This record gives sequence, structure tokens and C-alpha cells, in this order.
Amino acid sequence: MRQGTLGILIASAAVFYYVLYIPLLQLCGRVVGASLRKQTALRREIFLARVEVDRKAYKGKHNRSSTDDDWEKVEDKSQIEERQQEDTSKRLTPQGYAGIIGFLHPFCNAGGGGERVLWAAIRATQQQYPRATCVVYTGDHDVSKEQILERVKERFGIDLYPPAIIFLYLTTRQYVVASTWPRFTLLGQSLGSLVMAWDAFQLLVPDMFIDTMGYAFAIALCKFLFPKVPTGAYVHYPTISTDMLASLNVDTDRGMNAGAGKGARGMLKRYYWQWFAHLYGWVGGSADVVMTNSSWTQNHIKQLWGPSRFKRKEAAPISVVFPPVAVAELAIGTPITLETERQRKPVLLYIAQFRPEKNHTLVLRSFARFLENNKKAGKAQQPTLLLIGSVRDATDEKYIYNLRLLAHELHITQSVTFLLNAPWSTIQHHLSTSTIGINAMWNEHFGIGVVEYQAAGLISVVNDSGGPKEDIVVDVDGQPTGWHASTEEEYASGFGKAMDMRPEEKVAMRQRARQSASRFGEDVFERRWLEELDRLVALTSK
Repeated sequence: MRQGTLGILIASAAVFYYVLYIPLLQLCGRVVGASLRKQTALRREIFLARVEVDRKAYKGKHNRSSTDDDWEKVEDKSQIEERQQEDTSKRLTPQGYAGIIGFLHPFCNAGGGGERVLWAAIRATQQQYPRATCVVYTGDHDVSKEQILERVKERFGIDLYPPAIIFLYLTTRQYVVASTWPRFTLLGQSLGSLVMAWDAFQLLVPDMFIDTMGYAFAIALCKFLFPKVPTGAYVHYPTISTDMLASLNVDTDRGMNAGAGKGARGMLKRYYWQWFAHLYGWVGGSADVVMTNSSWTQNHIKQLWGPSRFKRKEAAPISVVFPPVAVAELAIGTPITLETERQRKPVLLYIAQFRPEKNHTLVLRSFARFLENNKKAGKAQQPTLLLIGSVRDATDEKYIYNLRLLAHELHITQSVTFLLNAPWSTIQHHLSTSTIGINAMWNEHFGIGVVEYQAAGLISVVNDSGGPKEDIVVDVDGQPTGWHASTEEEYASGFGKAMDMRPEEKVAMRQRARQSASRFGEDVFERRWLEELDRLVALTSK
């Protein structure tokens, strides 16, 4: 009898949950979403009207300019669309989509690899859908639209069509900064992304919403409020991964939380991470289209988001869209011959944002060991280390200060140079004249800098993990294109091997590396991006 009563209670609870609670919750979300649409409707009209005014002004200013051929073509397409597709029912034909595409990228002016993806994606979007308007939700209040676009051109060599880009400035970006959440950082940043997404939707509700920084919770909120708005995610790295969970047991320097799973406190951390991984997988399953930047990231996202997405049979497969790299530009400007080999300098180059996870300390210690090995071997050559990266805030500046102190303690200050916020032209110069390219981050999600090394003909010494290992520094025709390393000894050994190769061997390896890099060109990215974007555009008609 008791078992029968318990069964009835459980069944009743299940009926309430699935028949009453969930539909009621969904209804509440749609009501709130409809309210946000109404609140931002006037702003939307103003923005679109401003875009049209800017288009006409830009066209008049650049109509006869020979430096804007690409965007003259865009305007020609626009004229054709205006004549041939007056009926709004034809918005979904190729080049005909005229909706607002929202890109959530609160650090759009940071100048890193993730930002290159954003701007290359917007450029491809503009060229494929010239009547669309791209809205970037950003927290970079200290710079104007003109300054952002100028830096994009200077840092990445990417020209964009200004009239069809709108920047909306968020006031809640601090809630996704790790320093805001000294405890329960993963959960805190994720909840913070909900606050930030709410901030974005209060500014303007887009017709399509794409997260390009990894805020899965923001996508889930969009689906909750606006079920018919197509959502896309370009995932650079999972917020949490099975490797992170495994690192709690590792008593080495593999990951920033290595060995943190010991004791009672460590056990609680493990349970917390496991619970969060389940929650992360659930919200990530709400995205309509998911792109990952590498095979490593794809494997982890499949593990985490796959079960939730499997329940949505209409969800597109999780695909790999390698980030865009200026492979052709670097290759054209940097020939690989025995003659140019003699012009290269004994410089070890590390291009990476100045953040702890990039593991600059490992590079400095490995370089110091390498110099010591050279000294013991009686080698007269004096290699130097060049660290190039962008600086976002005071936290990054403090990090650099500590790196300078470490270089001083290792007695290598005279052989190490820090180059901060360098323009693309300067980076190109060093790529063409250096000998070795370094990557030191454990489980780097992809490694755009490593592809740049290969495209420019550098010999890479990279971490034995993540994208650099699985996708980039791989054998070509059965021959290596660089070396993998994990420890100071292995890095120092890799540096030594690269420097000690005969000129003919160096040229052959550089050529193989460039051949490998051809898989990551900007044209390849644009083609794959547009294939996935077309999926989202098709969803707008449902």
C-alpha cells in the first residue's frame, strides 16, 4: 500500500513538472521576451534608419575610390537587391537576408586570436549578406567605433564595411571577469554572463544571436526569452572539460588547478566541477548551430553538450571551423630558401596574450636552461627570446611585471624582450626574421599563433597537448614540422634541436610547416563559416 501511494506521488510530481511547471516556465520566458522586444522596437527602427543613412553617405564618399573595390561590390549587390527583392518575403535568398545579427563579444578590442575570428566572421557575413546589420555587444567603453575598426585593420589586416556595423556598449562586463568571482569562479562567471546577456537584450533584441566567446548560459537565456531566434556558438574552448576534472589528480604543472583535488576540500571541488559540467552541458545544448575551433575542442563539446543536443533531433552536428589565419599574406611576404635562411636571426618568438594560462614562466625557465646548455657546450651563438602579446588591463600589467622579475632572477634579462600591443606589421616582421616559434599553454584550444609560425616558416616547439599537438604541428609526408614538449628539459631540448639543424634541414622543415598551415587560411575559414551561417539564416524562416 505504501509503495502504491509512493508511486502515485512520484507520478503526480512528474505530471506536474512536465505538464504544468515546464510549460508555465516557458510561457513566462516568452512573455518577458515579448516585453523586451516591445521596449527595444523604437531603438531598432532608429538603428536601422541610421544604417541606411550611413550606407548612402559611405557610398557617396567612396563611390569613386579605388581603395574600396570590395565594398563597392557590396554596394552594387545592395542596389541589385533593392531593385529585385523589394518583397520582404525574399529576405532569405542568397545575399537577401536583411536581419540584425547580434555578436556577443564583450572584449572585442582585445586584439587576440578570438577577436580575429570575430572580425573575419563579420567580414564574411557582410560580403555574403550585404543587407544584414551586424551588432557587436561589447564592454569596451573607452574606444569609439572608428577606433575599434581602425585597430582591426591595423592588428589583423581586416577591412570592414562600417555603415552596417553597430556597437552596443554593455555596462555589466565586469560580471564575467574572473577577478569578480574569487570563489566559485566558473559558476560566478556563468551567472554573470546571464546578467550581461540580459543587459544586451535590453539594448536590442537581434534576429539572430551568435556567441563568439563561449558564454553558453547567454545562449540558453536567448532561447528561453526568444525561442524563434536562431542561436549560434563559436566555441574556442569549453568552460570546463574532462581534462580539467582529470587535472585535479595530477601532481604536476599541467593546468592551473593541478593537484587541487586532494583532501576534503579537493573532493568538494571535484563534486562542484562535476555538477557544473552537467549544468554546462544542459545549457550548451540549447544552441542551434555549434562551431568549435579545433578537434580537441570538438571532442570535449561533444562529450558535454552532446547528450542535451541529442534530445533536439533538429540540432545541426557540432562542426570544426578552424580559426582564420593570414596564411597567404605571411607566405607571400616570407619566402623560404637557403638565401633567406641566412637572413634569419637566432630569435625564439612567443606570440600570446599576457595571461597566466599562457605559461610564460615555463618559457622563461626553459629559455634559461637552453642558454645554460649552450654555455656548457661552448657555443658562441647568443639566442634571444621575444615575447609579443596584448595587454588588456592592470591585471595583465601586473603579470608582466612578475615575468620581468623572474627574468631578472634567472639572469636572462639582457636576452629577453617584451613587446606589448604590437601592430600587425611589426608582428609580421618578427615572424619573417625569427627562427623558432613557441607555444607553452597546456591544452591550448587551437593556437592561431602556432599557425602563424608555420605560415611564416618558423620551426615550432609547442606544448604536447590540445590543438597545437592534434591539429597543427603534425607530420607532413611522414616528416615532422616541429617538436612537442611539456617540461623545461623538453622545451630546452627542442630549442637546441631547432637551432642545431643544418640550413638545408631547416629549409625543408619550414616548407613542410607552411604546407601544413595551408589548411587554416582565411579563405577556408570564410567558406566554413558561411556554411554554418546559412544554417542559421534558414532557421529564421521557420
